[in-house]
Amino acid sequence: MTQGAGQGPAARTETLRDFRVPAYVHDVPANVMPTDPVPGSPEAADYPDGYTPTERDLPVINRGDTVQVEVVQPVQRTADEMGPLFVVGDVHGYLDELLAALHEKGLVDTEGTWAAGNARLWFLGDFTDRGPDGIGVIDLVMRLSAEAAAAGGYCKALMGNHELLLLGAKRFGDTPVNSGAGTATFQAAWLLNGGQKADMDRLQDVHLQWMSRLDAIEIEDDHLLMHSDTTAYLDYGDSIEAVNDTVRETLTRNDADECWDLFRKLTKRFAFRDGESGPGAVRELLGTYGGSRVVHGHSPIPYLLGEVGTEDADGEDSRPVVEGPHVYAGGLAIAMDGGVTMAGKLLVQQLPMDI
Repeated sequence: MTQGAGQGPAARTETLRDFRVPAYVHDVPANVMPTDPVPGSPEAADYPDGYTPTERDLPVINRGDTVQVEVVQPVQRTADEMGPLFVVGDVHGYLDELLAALHEKGLVDTEGTWAAGNARLWFLGDFTDRGPDGIGVIDLVMRLSAEAAAAGGYCKALMGNHELLLLGAKRFGDTPVNSGAGTATFQAAWLLNGGQKADMDRLQDVHLQWMSRLDAIEIEDDHLLMHSDTTAYLDYGDSIEAVNDTVRETLTRNDADECWDLFRKLTKRFAFRDGESGPGAVRELLGTYGGSRVVHGHSPIPYLLGEVGTEDADGEDSRPVVEGPHVYAGGLAIAMDGGVTMAGKLLVQQLPMDI
C-alpha cells in the first residue's frame, strides 16, 4: 500500500505567474465543449488537451465532521455466492443525488445505510469538484465499503482524474510543473476545474490515503472498468496489475511533474467516440487487459452525443435528457457519466446490460 499519501514536498518554489482565478472562469458559456478552450483564457494552453474549466459557483453544503467508520470483519463468500454487480458514474460532489440514485436501486435504505446484502458496487471515479459536497461523497463511499463488506458484498472505487487533481492541489499547491505548453500548477488547474474550498478545508489524511490507493482499472464479470475513455492506460503497463502498481508508485514518489503527466494522460477523452477508430481503440484495451466490454465515466454522455445544453430564443431549456448509460463503439463501450454537473443524471446501472 502507498504510504505517506498526505505528505507534500518539503519546500515549494514560487510561481512565475499570477494564478488567481480570472473572472472569465465564472462565466463559461453553456455550449463550451470539453475540448474547446475557454474564450479569452490566457491559461487555456496550460491544461491537458480535452480538459477545460466549468462553472463552479455552486452552493457549499456543510455536513460537519467527517464520518468515522467502524472496522467490521467482512463476511467471506465464494465467487458463486456474490450478488449482482452495479456501477456508478461521476458523482462530482452531488451527495444528495447519489443517495437518491443508490436508494432507487435498493443499494441503500432511507438513512443511506448499505441495504444490498452481497451485492457488488463499483464507483468509476471523480467524487469531488464542481458539486457541493465532495468530501461528503468520499465519506459515504468509505462507510459503504465497510458496511457492504460486513454484509458479504463490497463497495469499491476507481481513481478518476479529479482525484489526481485534488491530490496534486493538496500536495504541490502552486509549485510550477512542466505542462508541455508553459508553466502550470495543480492549484490553478484544480480551481479552474471546479475545485471547492469547502472540500479542501475538510480534506484529511484519511481521505488523501484512500484516494492515493485507488486502482486505476479493474475487471469485473468480463467488464473492463475504468474512469477515462482513453487508451493512455496502455502507457502504464500491459496488465491490470502493472497499471495499478505503476499509478500507485507514481503517487508515492511525490514528484510534481510525474503526477502532472499522470493527470494529463488520464484526463484525455473521446478515444472511443469516432465511428471508424473508436471500436479499434476499445479492442486494443480489451486485448491487453481482458474483458469483452469497457465501462467508463469521465466524458458526459451529452458530449459524446454531440449535444450540449442551450436555451433557445424563446428561453426554453433544450438540454438533452439522459435516460441511462450510452452504449457505443459497436456495442463495445458503455459510458456512465450522465452529466450531473450539467443538470443531467447521476447514473447507477446494474451489469450486464441487455443490449
